[in-house]
Amino acid sequence: MSRKSQRIADMVGPYCVSGLDPHFAAFIALFNKGQFYEAHDVLENLWLADRHGSNGAFYKGLIQLAGAFVHVQKKRRGPSAALLKLARENLAKYASPHEGLDLHAARQWISRWLEDLQSPDFELASLEGNAPQLTLILPPRHGEHRV
Repeated sequence: MSRKSQRIADMVGPYCVSGLDPHFAAFIALFNKGQFYEAHDVLENLWLADRHGSNGAFYKGLIQLAGAFVHVQKKRRGPSAALLKLARENLAKYASPHEGLDLHAARQWISRWLEDLQSPDFELASLEGNAPQLTLILPPRHGEHRV
């Protein structure tokens, strides 16, 4: 096993959500922690396996989304906006929810971020308190009640 493969396996290990691929679950968790580069890395395995399949554009869009926020963290306005636009195009191909992910909410904050990035008054400051969050909408399992 390569060093990168081992590192990814170590990142994926702690994340287990019933009914979700562990790489996808790890992507969501890492993205929501603001670990965008790591999120990109763990999802790449799923995308490479299905890049021409039914979820190819979905995974590609999520990878682009994570990449956009890597650029936000580095205060790179242009590349951030470009990747957000590509992510929006790829994710637009899927109904919400898809694979349990609330794409409707994600599309809303992608649009807000694109507007903000186009404003000359918007500062690419810390994402603290302003970081985007991906939301899972999972149906309850048999016998489980969600509140």
